[in-house]
Amino acid sequence: MNINVLDILKESGALLEGHFLLSSGRHSNRYCQCAKLLQYPDKAEKVLSVAVEKIKDIEFDVVVGPAMGGIIVAYEVGRQTGKPAIFTERVNGTFELRRGFEILTGQKVLITEDVVTTGKSSLETIEVLKELGAEVVGICCIVDRGSSTIPYPIYSAIKLDIESYDASVCPLCKEGTAYIKPGSRNIK
Repeated sequence: MNINVLDILKESGALLEGHFLLSSGRHSNRYCQCAKLLQYPDKAEKVLSVAVEKIKDIEFDVVVGPAMGGIIVAYEVGRQTGKPAIFTERVNGTFELRRGFEILTGQKVLITEDVVTTGKSSLETIEVLKELGAEVVGICCIVDRGSSTIPYPIYSAIKLDIESYDASVCPLCKEGTAYIKPGSRNIK
C-alpha cells in the first residue's frame, strides 16, 4: 500500500502556512499541527503505519509519549505493535511518570512524538526514563523536522525540512507579519 503522508497531512489540515512562534522560541513560516491529523483515527493509523514499518525490526518493550503531543501517537504505535503505551506529563514544569505507570530496570523503551523539532520533550522524557533504568532505543514520530542533533535514531512517517529562524532575524517579523503560537508548551 502506497501512503502519501504529505497529502494526508495537508488533507487533514495538519500542515499550516503562516507565521508561527514555535515552542523552542524560534519562528517559522510552516507549522505541523498534528492534532488536526490525530482527530481522524483512520488517517492517523495510515500515517503512523509508515513509521511503524520503520521500527518493525527494533526490539522494545514499551512505548512512552511525552504529553501532549506524544500521547495519542504512543497509543497508536502501541496498538499497531502490540506493546504497552504510557506517557510522561509535566508537573511543575518537569516531566514525570505518573498515574501508576512504571518502567522496570532494563526495559527497552521507544519514545513517541507527533513532531520532533528540537527534541526538547523527548530528551526530557529520556532523562526521566534513564533515571528509572530504562534503555531508550529511539524516537518514533509523525514528522521529523530535521533534528540532527538528537543522539537517538528517529523513525518518522515523514521528514520535512521546514525553515525556522531566531526571532532577531525572522524575515516574517521584518515584514511586520504577526505570529501565532499554536503549540501546547509555554515559552519561557
